[in-house]
Amino acid sequence: MARARNKLNTKVAAALSEPGRHSDGGGLYLAIDGLGAAMRRRWIFLYPWAGKRREMGLGAYPVVSLAEARRARDEAERMLRCGRDPIAARDEARRALAGKPTFAEVADALIAAKEAEWRNEKHRSQWRSSLDNDAAALREKRVDEIDTAAVLEVLKPVWAAKPETGSRLRQRIEAVLDAAKAQGHRTGENPAAWRGHLAHLLPKRTALSRGHHAAMAYDDVPAFIEKLRAHQQTSTAAMALEFLILTAARSGEVYGATWPEIDLEAKVWTVPADRMKAGREHRVPLSDRAVALLKPLSENKTGDLVFIGRRKDRLSHVAMAKVLARLGVENATPHGFRSAFRDWAGNETHFAREVAEAALAHVVGDAAEQAYRRGDALDKRRKLMEAWAGYCEPEHSDNVLNFKKSGGDPAA
Repeated sequence: MARARNKLNTKVAAALSEPGRHSDGGGLYLAIDGLGAAMRRRWIFLYPWAGKRREMGLGAYPVVSLAEARRARDEAERMLRCGRDPIAARDEARRALAGKPTFAEVADALIAAKEAEWRNEKHRSQWRSSLDNDAAALREKRVDEIDTAAVLEVLKPVWAAKPETGSRLRQRIEAVLDAAKAQGHRTGENPAAWRGHLAHLLPKRTALSRGHHAAMAYDDVPAFIEKLRAHQQTSTAAMALEFLILTAARSGEVYGATWPEIDLEAKVWTVPADRMKAGREHRVPLSDRAVALLKPLSENKTGDLVFIGRRKDRLSHVAMAKVLARLGVENATPHGFRSAFRDWAGNETHFAREVAEAALAHVVGDAAEQAYRRGDALDKRRKLMEAWAGYCEPEHSDNVLNFKKSGGDPAA
């Protein structure tokens, strides 16, 4: 005959006051010690293990209700059927949880580790502000407890109102959770990942505003380049702008580009340190399209400058912006195409974040690491830039560049 289970009910349990063990069945007892003000009531589970009887505490009554105590008993019985000691399993789980850091601890450690990559305090403060303030709701959570719902709770208030803030915040949360996984504190997919995950849960962003540099959405770039190419026969600035887009370079780097910096055969543009924001030489792998764009200019060059204005000297610093205005583009700047490239690389490809950052000439790792990985990084960046050029190619294009000598550039 099976032993009775669930002998108690809520009223009976509340009325019990006699010291001793009061059975609910299945090894669950309400244990009462002491009398009056000194009375202590608690749930215990008694079970045999390795030839001995063990007592497992399930919590004080009424803080732990009768229903909760029964669920804990049922879970302990399940473990016994699987050949596990419930007390040992609980202690093991507690030890594992005790070793799980909070989001704040991982975020602070990540910022400290990456500070060597950042050349100015502004970048450091932006990371701190994002992860301290915008992600405040995550900071006290253990990293293994953060799920998609928790990430969305943080992102949704800023996603539509402040697209750039939302984009940067998502990327930084993703980086923190990736770091936690690498340290063994998480398993499974990253709930802050965009591609194949949040892309299905959040509305697609339109043109982004990055500080003072408005950016065209990357999926609008191919159609824009199709319009841009129609102006390249008479506008060197239009050619410079496409070159800027294909190389994800800064405007100043393109305006000042010289032929001695460019090796068309090796398909590499080497920008010297004194022309780089970071103050270090930057090698840019040139895609086939970028080389095709440069070749007719090379054949007709009259000096060291690659892109020459109507006065046969350097293009005006607003030449590319004027091209955008002439084509009716609003809420976008030449510099913003770097943002479009970065968002495309992060959202639409599987290239490592470090490769995309290196393509933007952002410093990744210390000087020793950079020196060691330089050749390998160039090869990886070449694949990335070729993929970007392929993405930028208009849908209906024969990729043939027509070029005529022009006596001037109306955009210069």
